[in-house]
Amino acid sequence: MVSKDTTENATETVAEIEGPRVGVRHLQSFLLFLGFSVGFMQRTNLSVAIVAMMDRNSTNPDFPEYNWSEQSKSLLLSSFFWGYVIMQIPSGQLAQRFGGKVMLLFSIGVSGFFAIFTPLSAQMGDWQFICALRFLQGFCQAAVYPSVQIILARWAPPAERGVLATICYSGSQFGTIIILSISGTLATSMFGWPSIFYVSGGCSIIWALVWLLWGADSPRQSKLISSEERNYIESTLGAISKSENSAISAKLPTPWLSIITSVPFWALFTSQCAYSWGYWTLITQIPSYIKNVFDKDIKSNALLSALPYAANLVLGLCFCALAQVLLSAKLLRTNASRKIFNTIGIWIPMAATIALGFVDANSADLAVILLTVAVGANSATFLGGFVNHIDLSLNFPGTLMSITNLGATLMSIITPLVVGVIVTDTTNPNQWRLIFYIMALWYFIGNLLFITLGSTKLQPWNEPAKRDTDHERIKSSGSRYPGA
Repeated sequence: MVSKDTTENATETVAEIEGPRVGVRHLQSFLLFLGFSVGFMQRTNLSVAIVAMMDRNSTNPDFPEYNWSEQSKSLLLSSFFWGYVIMQIPSGQLAQRFGGKVMLLFSIGVSGFFAIFTPLSAQMGDWQFICALRFLQGFCQAAVYPSVQIILARWAPPAERGVLATICYSGSQFGTIIILSISGTLATSMFGWPSIFYVSGGCSIIWALVWLLWGADSPRQSKLISSEERNYIESTLGAISKSENSAISAKLPTPWLSIITSVPFWALFTSQCAYSWGYWTLITQIPSYIKNVFDKDIKSNALLSALPYAANLVLGLCFCALAQVLLSAKLLRTNASRKIFNTIGIWIPMAATIALGFVDANSADLAVILLTVAVGANSATFLGGFVNHIDLSLNFPGTLMSITNLGATLMSIITPLVVGVIVTDTTNPNQWRLIFYIMALWYFIGNLLFITLGSTKLQPWNEPAKRDTDHERIKSSGSRYPGA
C-alpha cells in the first residue's frame, strides 16, 4: 500500500518527467470530447424537437403533430433521467469491470440507435413509447461519466489531468450548442422534425465506429501510440500507483466502507452537488425569471439561448490554456490548482447569482450578462472537482464518479421542485431572490468544504490492503497461515 507521504512526493516528482507535447493521449481526449458532444445532442434533442412536434400551426403536413398535455410533456422531458438515475452506481461497477472503452461504446452507440427510432416510436405508441425509449437512453448513458473517468485515469499524466479532462467535458456544451443551432433548420426542412433525431442518432453511431477503431482503455492497448509516449504516461502513473494496469484494477474489490467514510471524498461529493444545484437552476429556471420579471424571452431567441453554453465552452478552453501555462511555468501545485479553479467555477457564479437578485427591472440585458458569466465560469470546475476523482483514486475513479453523479443528478431533479414551491408568482422578484440566496448558500458551503477538507492525495484505500491480499492468498492456497 502506498503511503500518503510517498504519494504526495511522487505526484510532484512526476511533473518533472517530460513526454511528447502532443500525442495520442490528446487524440483520446478529443474523441471523448466528440463522445460527450453526440451524447448531449441526444439528451437535448427532444427538448428542442418537442416544440415542432406540438406545433399546431405547422405548414408541413407530411409530419404528424401531437396534442400532448403539459403533464405528458413533463413526463417526456424527464423520462431520460429516470433510467439515468437508477443506473448510476451499477454503471460505475460495470465500467470498472469491463473497461471504459466497451461501456462508452455501448452507452453512446446503443443510445444513438434509440434516438433514430424515436420518430417511429411516436407513431407506434404516442408519448408512452417515447417515454420508454428515453428511459432506455438514460439507462445506457448512465455509464458515460464513470467510463470517461476510468479512461482518463489510464491516459492522463497527473500534471495534465485538468487540461485533458477539460477538453473531454467541454464536449457536453459543444453538443448542446450544435443541437440548439441546427434544430430549427432541421425542423423546417423537407425532412421535418424527425431529422433532429436522425442527425443526433446518426452522429452517435458514426462516433461509435470511430471510437471502436481508435479508442483504447489504456496506452498499452492502443495501436497508435509511440513507445516514447506510452513509457511517459505509464512511468508518471506508475510513480504513484502500483495498480495502474486496468486488468489488475478491474479485479480489485471496491472498498465501499473506506469510500463512504472518506472525508476528502465527501468534500468532493458536496462540491459536485452544489455545482449541479447551481448549474441546473441557472440553465432551467433563470430564463423563466428573465422572461417573467424583465419581459425578455431568451428561449425564443436562438442566439441568446445558446449564449450561456457558448460562454461555458469558450471559458472552459480559456481556463484550460491558463492551466497549461501555469503548469509549464510550475507556478502551482496540483492541490492549489484544483482548489483555485474550483473556487473560480463556483464562487464567481455565486457572486453573479446574488447580483441577479438586485438587478433593476429595466436592466434585462444586465441580467442576461450575469447569467452568461455565471454559467460560463462554471466551466472552471472541470479543472477542479471534476478531475479530483482521479486524484483520490486511480483504481476506482468510475465508482467515485458514479456516486457523485448520482448526487448531482438528484440535485437537478430536486431544484425545479424547490423553485415550484417557493416561486408561486413568477413575476415577483422577491420570491426569485430567495431562490438566488439558496443557490448562493449551496455554492458557498460546497466550495468551502472542498477547499478546506478536499485533497489531491491518492487515498490509502486506492490500493488493496496488504492483509486483504494475504487473506486471498491464504484462501486460495487452503492454508490458515501466511507462507505455509
